[in-house]
Amino acid sequence: MSKEKKIIINPKRRDFEEIYFIGNQGSLFLSSDTRGKTFTVIAIAVILAILFLFKDDLSKEKFGILYFVSFLFLLSAVFLSVSVNKVSRWKKQVKTYLLKLENCHLYEITFDENFFTVNIDQEKETSEWKDFKVYDINERYIALEGKYSYMFPKKSMNGNDFSALKKMIETQLKE
Repeated sequence: MSKEKKIIINPKRRDFEEIYFIGNQGSLFLSSDTRGKTFTVIAIAVILAILFLFKDDLSKEKFGILYFVSFLFLLSAVFLSVSVNKVSRWKKQVKTYLLKLENCHLYEITFDENFFTVNIDQEKETSEWKDFKVYDINERYIALEGKYSYMFPKKSMNGNDFSALKKMIETQLKE
């Protein structure tokens, strides 16, 4: 059995926000989930506006084009609305989580060869390594996804702890 390693996380809201809201992730209309849909709605709206400008020049047989483009516009607007709602809910969850971190007194992770535990103010979440399906490690953070999902900014821990966590994750989750 290997020794248990404990890492104290110093949660600073700014460190987490830099990662969660990188680029336009926090933007309702320009996040990676909504950007394409936003531009599609704009393009269809422009086409629809042009068709309305020239609707008097359309024959009765070609008037169906106006109805078809209107239907496409409404359909695209609904898909955009669903995506905006999804981003809005995600943003609200992240802000709630960041507020919890901002007010916590203890944030530590403990791991060994079998288990990974996150303790935030005595609320513990324990997972076996096999519960994690995906991980992402780069120079700014470590992210784990599975039964529970976590993201640990490098700035919130010392360099040795970051390296130890990185090494353990790569060892335990290698494919």
